[in-house]
Amino acid sequence: MIRNLVFTGVVVFTFSLAGGQAPQVSTASPVLVELFTSEGCSSCPPADVLLTRLDREQPVPSAHIIVLSEHVDYWNHDGWVDPYSSAALTARQESYVRRFGIDGPYTPEMVVDGRAQFNGSDARAAITAILDAASQPKAMVRITRQGDEAQIEAEALPSGRIRKANLYVAWAEESGASDVLRGENKGRRLEYVAIARDLKQIGTVNTSSGFQAKVPLKTGLRLIVFLQQPDTGVVLGSAVLPAA
Repeated sequence: MIRNLVFTGVVVFTFSLAGGQAPQVSTASPVLVELFTSEGCSSCPPADVLLTRLDREQPVPSAHIIVLSEHVDYWNHDGWVDPYSSAALTARQESYVRRFGIDGPYTPEMVVDGRAQFNGSDARAAITAILDAASQPKAMVRITRQGDEAQIEAEALPSGRIRKANLYVAWAEESGASDVLRGENKGRRLEYVAIARDLKQIGTVNTSSGFQAKVPLKTGLRLIVFLQQPDTGVVLGSAVLPAA
């Protein structure tokens, strides 16, 4: 919990602008919703649909829901290789397994701001977790479009119990679809939103220094940036830049 911290504000900056224009500002609190999914899992399509609805409908007024679909690779042995799957995303899910103290990775698993995990098809659990995450103080993360690059800024953390956070960037396809020919979803056409194609740490912030960097923008991909505690996995702040 980080309720005892005093952050400088809960303003969320989201940008879909050309350089030189003023940012659009929202008072909704950014909440990162990750879905660990696989085309080899017959239980996953309803969760994929839920993630799309959270992204498009934004059903929680107090939250700006930032979604990320993360396809794991441990179902690939079961007759179908998920073209979006990645061993790196499986490793990310396994880090959550350790943090949450659960028996092992599973799909579909939804993780909200690194604070709560549950079956990714459970809409009620998703709304409850998003409401809780939106009520937490947020660290400031900003993205500014500058031509074919994005300027990323994260402010230093306020003095308190949290001393350090890692800054991550993810490039994600706005949407995608796949016709599954084998495995548990044989014959189904599956559709997705915000499909993670690359996710990596680019820096750290602490109580004495923030972080600034430029990263490339990629055609057709939205850019998602978030600050995450290395020990607990709690996401302290996030932002998104829609695809150009």
